[in-house]
Amino acid sequence: MTETRLRTYTHLAGYGLTTLFIAVLAMQNLRYGFYPLFYLASGLALLTLAGIAYTVLARRQQLRAPGHGFILAALNGIVVAALFTLDHADISHWCLPLLVLNLLILPLRHGLILSLLTATLLTLFLLIHQSLSDAVLVGFAAIILISAGALYIWHYDHMAQSAEDLAITDPVTGAHNARFLDETLQKEISRSNFTGHPLSVIALGMDYLDQNRDLHGEAGLAVFYREVTQHLFGVIRAGDTLYTLGQGEFFLILPFTPEEGVRVIAERVRRSIAEREWPVVGSTTFSLGCTTRIDTDNLADALRKRACHALSEARRRGHDSIWYSVGEPPSA
Repeated sequence: MTETRLRTYTHLAGYGLTTLFIAVLAMQNLRYGFYPLFYLASGLALLTLAGIAYTVLARRQQLRAPGHGFILAALNGIVVAALFTLDHADISHWCLPLLVLNLLILPLRHGLILSLLTATLLTLFLLIHQSLSDAVLVGFAAIILISAGALYIWHYDHMAQSAEDLAITDPVTGAHNARFLDETLQKEISRSNFTGHPLSVIALGMDYLDQNRDLHGEAGLAVFYREVTQHLFGVIRAGDTLYTLGQGEFFLILPFTPEEGVRVIAERVRRSIAEREWPVVGSTTFSLGCTTRIDTDNLADALRKRACHALSEARRRGHDSIWYSVGEPPSA
């Protein structure tokens, strides 16, 4: 299940249960003739139903849907305002489910701020209108609810982030993998297209890979790949990103780098690898293929394939070499 779909189901469940809770309150107040509370509960139920409708409409953008903030701010604001204007202590119990709903729907920081603000105003109202013991009891219950909810949400976010890191990281080298490469490269292409800054990429691969595999085995090459990864992290600039493609091949994304810049960086990378004595394999070389984005390059796959084709051309012309591939000019 995707993150977006899971959040959609969570939002629907949160709004749905809150709507049911408020509807029961509305019917109970109507039954006993508390009409102001009935109208208040009906208005809140309409807001939670609006939350359900907004969740359905924004189901593809749940990770960045701003409407939830407005809906929940209105829910909390109306309940707090009713506390002080209607002067009815029973409304204080309505605040408690909202504290949990804030944390379920909003990002953790925003939900925590809104819940703490509501709990503070609730405690202030109880201190004014009820005994100190009752105010402390309800305030303490609110803090427990907020703490438990925030701890659960934080734990979930931490686990989700850990799972995402595992999904986009190569277990051998620790660099990002090919899955994350395509996503990041597409974002960099869009950013380059919007800002006009140059974007270059480098595909690099180990020379004589089959011979080295026969000599040192996969376990020995895994040690070498980790060493190369750490070395490349030290060679590239801040803002550049490194990815491993497997089979002794790596990929570099170099934002704000024109053709002359990528040629210099490629030569520095090639020379730094060739002049070093490596564990397990000793001396070895890499071939590199480079290219720079042109105006018609709008897809990550095309730019990546051109860099990989340049790598193949560098190997064909002789190992420990660099080949720069020029993009196709736009048609007239």
